[in-house]
Amino acid sequence: MSTNPTRILAVANQKGGVGKTTTAINLGTALAAVGRQVLVIDFDAQGNASTGLGITRPERELTSYDVVVDDVFLGDAVINTLVPRLDIVTGDENLSGVEAALNSNPRRSYMLRDSVQRYIKEAPSRGLPQYDYILIDCPPSLSSLTINAMTAAHSLLVPLQCEFLALEGLSQLLRTIEVVRSGLNPDLDIQGVVLTMYDRRNNLSDQVADEVRAVLGRKVYNTVIPRNVRLSEAPSFGKPALLYDYRCPGSEAYIRLASEMLQRERNLRKAS
Repeated sequence: MSTNPTRILAVANQKGGVGKTTTAINLGTALAAVGRQVLVIDFDAQGNASTGLGITRPERELTSYDVVVDDVFLGDAVINTLVPRLDIVTGDENLSGVEAALNSNPRRSYMLRDSVQRYIKEAPSRGLPQYDYILIDCPPSLSSLTINAMTAAHSLLVPLQCEFLALEGLSQLLRTIEVVRSGLNPDLDIQGVVLTMYDRRNNLSDQVADEVRAVLGRKVYNTVIPRNVRLSEAPSFGKPALLYDYRCPGSEAYIRLASEMLQRERNLRKAS
């Protein structure tokens, strides 16, 4: 049973192909491996986090769409994964209809937050898992899904690909954060930025890493996630990389990232 308050992190970047889903499922796996109770919420219509954790389409009877549109209790949509202490609320193509479905709802930006907070409040009395971390895998766009995730989250974890246009995508995200802070979630902050798809043979990777660190300083994790074939292969086998090949460089990097993140979280608690 968890003794710490649940921390809600949105894994977000408005640019696609930066490793959001890979980060959500492998960081979640690494946190679960060290004893944390973790829930991943797949909030992307592609449903890649669900696929990457081995949940087939027929198994997705209740999804995050049902939670935010039809007010289904979050706990009823939770599915256990192959990883002990790691659960998921799945996503599918229905999520592409959330914008239209919530358009006339005055609380349309708060639906996920309301659902998550209700779960946290009722879980003890219902005998349900009390999660240490809830990781929301966001879509690669600014939509009502992304706004819902940012409104529900305490902090953002931002995967950033080591490529030429990385900072451009980051600047868009920073503008969105300011919009959300201005009314929906004044306490939202960036928990950390993780550099992904790092290639030590490529000078550009180092240049991007240096630029990002110059702009965001300590917000950027020391751990970088390398380009790694095994990381890319793992989802097709319905497994996080840490189960598929825990010795590969990508898996080892996510284990280090989890350790660094937990230390950062401890420091935050001491500071508060």
